[in-house]
Amino acid sequence: MMACLDVAYHGPEANAAAVLFHSWDDSVGEREIVTRVVSAADYLPGQFYRRELPCLFALLALIEEPVEVLIVDGYVWLGQESLPGLGAHLYETLGRSTAVIGVAKSRFAGADGAVPVLRGDSHRPLQVTAVGMDVRVAAHCIETMHGKHRIPTLLKRADQLSRSWSGWSGDGE
Repeated sequence: MMACLDVAYHGPEANAAAVLFHSWDDSVGEREIVTRVVSAADYLPGQFYRRELPCLFALLALIEEPVEVLIVDGYVWLGQESLPGLGAHLYETLGRSTAVIGVAKSRFAGADGAVPVLRGDSHRPLQVTAVGMDVRVAAHCIETMHGKHRIPTLLKRADQLSRSWSGWSGDGE
């Protein structure tokens, strides 16, 4: 089992969402989970993981199935495996037991280990980083995910679920 994870913020609260799936080319998830986290931490430049990790752990606590790969919106490494990003912190906190793939929509200066992946008709590559698996294998997996657009279908679904705030139509920052 694999899972796409995403978090959207609204003031001191956050929605964390997961889409669990079996195969890279699945068009729909096996299961979807959304949880609200109260008192989401403030954003600190360069320490995004401090805000995101508690939300992801609240979400992961609701997943009963064994998960082999987690896909996060963001970077695993902010540098050549020397500066840990959200994905690397998640991997370490999970005891290095689950591979983590980071899929970022924009280039981060210094993230030289990121593999650019072009999907659909887009001319703007996704930036893929990974830990617990080879980054080139991870990039190929993201490239082969279902969907004809830049963002794979299940990643987009996790994003939509995280933003499905009752009475809120914000952009999730």
